Amino acid sequence: MKQPDSLKSPARRAILKTALAVGVTLGTPFAALAAAPAGFDQWRDNFRARALAKGISEATWNRCMARVEPDMSVFKQMRNQPEFHEQIWQYINRRVSDWRIIHGREALKKNEALFARIERDFGVERGTLLALWGVESAYGDPLVQQNHMTPVFPSLAALAWNEPRRKAYWETELINAMKIVQRGWSTPQEMNGSWAGAMGHSQWMPEVWLNVGFDYDGDGKVSPFGRPDDALGSTAKYLVNRGKWHRGEHWGYEVRAASGGASGSRTYAAWASAGVVRADGQPFPQPNASAQLWIPVAGGPAFLLGPNFNSVKSYNPSMNYALAICHLGDRCLGGPPFIQPFPGSERALTLAEVQEMQTRLTKAGFDTGGTDGRVGNDTMQAIKDFQIKAGLLPADGYGGLKVLARLRQGG
Repeated sequence: MKQPDSLKSPARRAILKTALAVGVTLGTPFAALAAAPAGFDQWRDNFRARALAKGISEATWNRCMARVEPDMSVFKQMRNQPEFHEQIWQYINRRVSDWRIIHGREALKKNEALFARIERDFGVERGTLLALWGVESAYGDPLVQQNHMTPVFPSLAALAWNEPRRKAYWETELINAMKIVQRGWSTPQEMNGSWAGAMGHSQWMPEVWLNVGFDYDGDGKVSPFGRPDDALGSTAKYLVNRGKWHRGEHWGYEVRAASGGASGSRTYAAWASAGVVRADGQPFPQPNASAQLWIPVAGGPAFLLGPNFNSVKSYNPSMNYALAICHLGDRCLGGPPFIQPFPGSERALTLAEVQEMQTRLTKAGFDTGGTDGRVGNDTMQAIKDFQIKAGLLPADGYGGLKVLARLRQGG
């Protein structure tokens, strides 16, 4: 899922709080603030019978759907998902950010006992799991839920009603969301997520929560929200079962390798014999474990990737995503940046520099959605708009040293 952006403006927060307050006053989770679009009420009446046939009770239906109005903004978001063409170093810099490293270390300290238990039970190392949590939901930051997520039932209701290509899928997910409420795992009011319905610490769709989530903290329910125990325990179990996680092995290492070297899977000892060594000069701790050589960009850093890198890919099949997760995990545990830079790359901005960039963009009339130091779609769109206006090419939405320097010059 797309990473939530920086905190919304005070005015937008006030509107959100007002809307929620109205819902509470009227005594329903999603009280009608405007008339339903033509045809929705009839669809809802027909859908009710299908939901009840799937085991949804009258009480659950009334809690979740009796007064729900479709969130029609989902169609605009579906059509206008921003596209940013990032080079791999930009992709890494944006996800392995100062904000995520700082807050990741804080989250690990706060949940030390939980991560230790997961390592003991599943063998999944804490750095990787921590990084997945950080990229998917900003370590469960409650302000993400408050300021960047939208109520799941209005979103799924709109898609199930009026998204013609995948109506059956969206109807199924809407029923799955009601099943979560019916099981007592969450409430309609608590269930905020992305425009497509992904929610909770791990940003899973309702079907995934139902089929993959399990009760790791033993309180009798699977909780997408609140304490992260169930979400992180379920994610670790997923990496073991689906990703075939290898207990006790690191994901891989940055290495120095001669161009045109050997390929295929071989042991670290065999790679070392072929002249491939760790970039930091340290020995491979498990010389008999196997790995494959990967050089993402000629002239950039090279990596030996073990099976646990592929385990992360089972979560998201992108090589860049998996590398960002693995590197963020290392950085949160005190590891250094990559030793060999990517060609043409810039260093990542510090947290203070990102906040300065957001502040200057906002003052210049480009809405970043806040100035908290997190860079998501709002900030990237503001950067892209500024680049276009200032004649900075490429207008790729990447906020780096060049953009900050131009902002300091006055645009």
